[in-house]
Amino acid sequence: MHAKEWVVEIHITEDDNDDRTVARAVLLTDTGERHESLGHARRNPVDHPVPEIGDELAAARALADLSSKLSGDAAEDVAQMAGGHA
Repeated sequence: MHAKEWVVEIHITEDDNDDRTVARAVLLTDTGERHESLGHARRNPVDHPVPEIGDELAAARALADLSSKLSGDAAEDVAQMAGGHA
């Protein structure tokens, strides 16, 4: 069996001035490829006691975008193998 490891880093930045949170998901493959996606969230003032909500939403959105990009890459690779276009 051949094992691979891909590492996803999530970097979260919060702007306290406008209650915005940005998460950047960075995927590093074992071949050195790098994929990057962003996710955004805006904290509702009522969520102030639980600031992790913005982190969780922004990270989830960044990962969802990353997932979509990887699915698109796979579809393009399959199309190329089949001699067509995605």
